[in-house]
Amino acid sequence: MTTNRGTFEAATGDDLPLPEGDVEQRSREVRAAVDGLLQIRRLTGGEGTGDARRRPAEWERRRPVRAVALALEAAGVRPSAVDASGARVATGYRVTAGERPGTAVVEWVGPPGAGAAQEEESALGACVPALERLGWEALLYRGPRRRRFLEVEPLGGGPST
Repeated sequence: MTTNRGTFEAATGDDLPLPEGDVEQRSREVRAAVDGLLQIRRLTGGEGTGDARRRPAEWERRRPVRAVALALEAAGVRPSAVDASGARVATGYRVTAGERPGTAVVEWVGPPGAGAAQEEESALGACVPALERLGWEALLYRGPRRRRFLEVEPLGGGPST
């Protein structure tokens, strides 16, 4: 989301819904962010290590929630959203920090009664190739209350030391 400071933030699924008229502008912002990301990767990728565009840059490894959210949003996966009171108002992905450093968790969530639990296996499965395209490895797990989630980390492991 674009904050009141005018800086771009990827939609994590815990944001306010995007106003209807802002969809095209948001799409342009996401494309520009991904183009910038790929440029950073190209410039910082080093030589002899394969396609730098397929490996998350160091700043992504340190901020996996933002990077994973950008990868999903760029692939056209819809984020969840909350209203001003924090109540969930839209079904979609939600990205949070993982338990291990350098990891993120992707859940498929929605308002009560919206059917997110029934959609989660296929929806999360569709997230995997989107993440892999930008150099993230995603493994599907079943957590509390038998809800599925993805644990996501950069291809080749977590953050460098």
